[in-house]
Amino acid sequence: MISAEMQSDFDFDRDGFQLALALLEEHFSATGEPLPHGVPFDLPTSLPDHGIGGHAALEALAPIALAGAARLRHPGFLAHMDPPTPWFTWASQLWAAALNQNLLHPETAPAARPLELRAIEWLAPFFGMTGGHLVPGSTIANLTALWAARELRGVEEVVASEAAHVSVRKAASILGLRYRAVPVDSCQRLCPDALEDVSRSAVVLTAGTVAAGAVDPVQAGATAAWRHVDAAWAGPLRLSPVHSGVLDGIETADSVAFSAHKWLFQPKECAAVLFADTVAAHEALAFGGGYLAVANVGLLGSHGASALPLVATLLAWGRAGTARCIERCMALAADLAQLVREREELELFTEPMTGVVVWRPLRADARRVRERLDGAFVSLTQLGA
Repeated sequence: MISAEMQSDFDFDRDGFQLALALLEEHFSATGEPLPHGVPFDLPTSLPDHGIGGHAALEALAPIALAGAARLRHPGFLAHMDPPTPWFTWASQLWAAALNQNLLHPETAPAARPLELRAIEWLAPFFGMTGGHLVPGSTIANLTALWAARELRGVEEVVASEAAHVSVRKAASILGLRYRAVPVDSCQRLCPDALEDVSRSAVVLTAGTVAAGAVDPVQAGATAAWRHVDAAWAGPLRLSPVHSGVLDGIETADSVAFSAHKWLFQPKECAAVLFADTVAAHEALAFGGGYLAVANVGLLGSHGASALPLVATLLAWGRAGTARCIERCMALAADLAQLVREREELELFTEPMTGVVVWRPLRADARRVRERLDGAFVSLTQLGA
């Protein structure tokens, strides 16, 4: 039960929300560097005995959480795979937090469960998959897909490229499967000839490597017991008629992972694991219990309505609007690559296939170049290490 003195904290507080919006608006109107410097972190080091109230808590946190955040929508923020989010995802995520639906039980999520199913129904056909479910990120999606591979096909080994995401190696370790990394070519793509015997293996093909944005030959490993495509980054290209061909062949996979909190511009944490045979996969990953009205599928037990901002975005933009956003990003990447080509003191690693531009200065230390950037931020990576 809620104490009488705290009851008001669970009611709608118009003044409190106006304060929250005002603080947020102040942050968005502020100018500055992509990465703020010298942000004060003025919070007690131990839990206070007495609280300061919701309004005061927001005012205390604003200089830390808002002013201290990386400005992902800043025009000079050119690094990482974390996008800004549209305003309607903020509002719909607020609804999700206020209602706190638990998708573990139909009774506690009578609308949120079908909303998630509808989001999957909208997106799965672009990948040639029949269905799946949402997860907090592609790390969980990769683990879930390889779990299904072990249960349905009895795989004993996970095979991926040297440039595969670390989550693939983690998944193999958790599932008790051998892990084998195979070489990549000069563009960071998996070398199919290096796969060897994969008849008892799950082959993981990466569509958009972290460092270079490279796409493995997604039809490689045809003789594998299971083929999974980790399309965490590049997956949403399938919604663009201009760029979907980069992932042609993905529909032949047994499973696909993609992160909606990357190129579908969603708040963290929102991703999906999709299956060619969803019925078989979900049956293999389903667990019941005396307190459950329906079977619990996958790794997550209780989880919230992460589909709500996603559905809002897909309704707001549709496929065409989503594609325009992605195509704009691809065009900006092409422009940046052209600028690098035109400067003799810079070198372009390879033509960007998925919006990731890798370049380096030829006669200077990359770290010092980044330190001298004015109003811009780029990330550093090391290839071939």
